[in-house]
Amino acid sequence: MSASSVAIRVDHVRKAYANHVAVRDVSLVVPTGTVFGLLGPNGAGKTTTIRMILNLMVPDSGTIEVLGRPHSDPTITDRLGVSPRRTGDCTGRWRCGAFCASSGASKGLDKKDADRRIDHWLERLGLRTATQDWSTAKVDDLSRGMQQKVQFAGTMLHDPQLVILDEPFSGLDPVNAQALKDTVLDLRRDGRTVIFSTHVMDAAERMCDAVAIIARGEVVANGSLGALKAEFGGPGRVAIQFSGDGRDKARAVLEDRALVGRYDDQGQQVEVDLIPGASSQQLLRALVAQDVELVRFDRTEASLHRIFLERVGATGVEEGVSGHG
Repeated sequence: MSASSVAIRVDHVRKAYANHVAVRDVSLVVPTGTVFGLLGPNGAGKTTTIRMILNLMVPDSGTIEVLGRPHSDPTITDRLGVSPRRTGDCTGRWRCGAFCASSGASKGLDKKDADRRIDHWLERLGLRTATQDWSTAKVDDLSRGMQQKVQFAGTMLHDPQLVILDEPFSGLDPVNAQALKDTVLDLRRDGRTVIFSTHVMDAAERMCDAVAIIARGEVVANGSLGALKAEFGGPGRVAIQFSGDGRDKARAVLEDRALVGRYDDQGQQVEVDLIPGASSQQLLRALVAQDVELVRFDRTEASLHRIFLERVGATGVEEGVSGHG
């Protein structure tokens, strides 16, 4: 992959604090013009990796390049848009419009240009509508999700080439989460690169071109979403969605180890891995024999949630992994 086609290159990076190794030996490549997910449970090393990419932390070993330059090169700063997990600067007595204006001024935008861009982003993110204008509201008076949208607006004012978001879906309700997803996909269509960390698998699956899954400071899966799904899928995987009391009626079939090797239970939907030699037709016949009512039954590729479980283990869910976004 040529240098111009790579937005971020992390090569064998390590970072330790006292007796704790936060990042062990992380290597990853973020292609230009893609949405890249840095995934993992809380405490996996995602935020530490991002902070090293941004030169906010110095790695103990390894190298990092951003936009074809060493990550410590100050000339790349104005090409980046960064929205951290915590809205640290997005507090105090700032009013939303004033906060955005300050962000624009910090990037050297003149007032007329900044005001035009602020109008665009306030409207794009639903912070200014026909019935409500949040630009005059104090940031501290807004919900956490609204604060994040204000911060994101400030992040985008200077038209960054590379956008880095740390846990962007934290605190967002479904409506605002969808608005952010749509915006990220628009950025990709504009040719920008977006990298974001998250433990929300559903959001990552809907948005990402490629992902790296980090667990205990190490990359345990890395590549395009299509390639990972193909690797972890296979002819013996079936997705089933039940109706009514179908889930309860299916229990005996799902526990039949002469047919089902394992399954991922998601309530009214499961992903089933058949044992070698078993067929999806056998499984379907067994379910019909139990009078199980089905909404969906098809051969499928692995979900990102399932890939995560296979590479990280079920403890990842206990540590903060979510299948919903």
